[in-house]
Amino acid sequence: MSKSVLQLDLHTFVRGLPKAELHLHIEGSLEPELMFELARRNGVELPYSSVDELRRAYAFDSLQSFLDLYYAGAGVLITERDFYDMTMAYMSRARQDGVVHAEIMFDPQTHTARGVAMETVFAGIARALRETRATTGITSYLILSFLRHLSEEDAIATLEAALPLREQYNDLWTGIGLDSAEHGNPPGKFARVFARCRELGFRLVAHAGEEGPADYVRDALDLLQVERIDHGVRSEEDAVLLQRLIDQQVPLTVCPLSNLKLQVIQSMPQHNLARLLRLGVMATVNSDDPAYFGGYVADNYIVCAEHLALTRHELFELAQNSITASFLPPEQKHKHMETLSAYVADNSTPAM
Repeated sequence: MSKSVLQLDLHTFVRGLPKAELHLHIEGSLEPELMFELARRNGVELPYSSVDELRRAYAFDSLQSFLDLYYAGAGVLITERDFYDMTMAYMSRARQDGVVHAEIMFDPQTHTARGVAMETVFAGIARALRETRATTGITSYLILSFLRHLSEEDAIATLEAALPLREQYNDLWTGIGLDSAEHGNPPGKFARVFARCRELGFRLVAHAGEEGPADYVRDALDLLQVERIDHGVRSEEDAVLLQRLIDQQVPLTVCPLSNLKLQVIQSMPQHNLARLLRLGVMATVNSDDPAYFGGYVADNYIVCAEHLALTRHELFELAQNSITASFLPPEQKHKHMETLSAYVADNSTPAM
């Protein structure tokens, strides 16, 4: 072994772990500094006088209070270059965090409602992802996500508007998701559009069991037939559902710092990630909206290790889960698993 785990501190070990990020809203990676830069570029007036004042506004008491600021911040995204710059900034940070593959959610309705063309959104994000793949080898997929506080009819119209672009972006656009406010917007509200997406061959995911109840997780599985649950932390409230997640190895894309920032939990030691993992749930760690929630994916791993007493073997298991739960083809998963296993073997002791 070239190094021992004692020689490699926790932060270095985590950032070097080859991992996938599966729950990342690209609009939620828009840091205040870039938001102000794009606002100046596009002549958009923000209701904040400085970056510091904007950061002070990141004191959320609910998912809705965050979403209000999130949608306002997205208003600076107007041109293809804006979407490119935002995506490149995230991919640069992801590379520093050991991300080898990212599955990125984006919300076209947030932009088309402001008059930004669907083509503009796709083109800017895709150009950054393809350039990153060519220069670094980091792969990525896109998950077009419907806003659940809007109608299913709006979601269907969004899908139909995007479908003419599918062939142009078939190397990236593989999935469909469902996000935004859970309260009053159960999964069943979108059963028809998800059935259509399933017929079209898209991979399906949905937010459920964050602020919504465990029943929303079950409905996302049964009514929407999703393959992955985004968040899902409230699944623990239903023993039958929890056992189903374990038996069927349904992945949960857990976002610990997001849960803390949005007061799903009151303190990090209360988080149930470690319990879920130790029960056999295929839990993964992700950053959700890192610019707003105080940490990218490696930060989420680290805070969980520090507050939930995760061992380095459990951190390895979380990274394994992220690759297993990705939509990558089997041969690419196998390659990443080999790289991950080699990294851990090279930086471990028998006591790991």
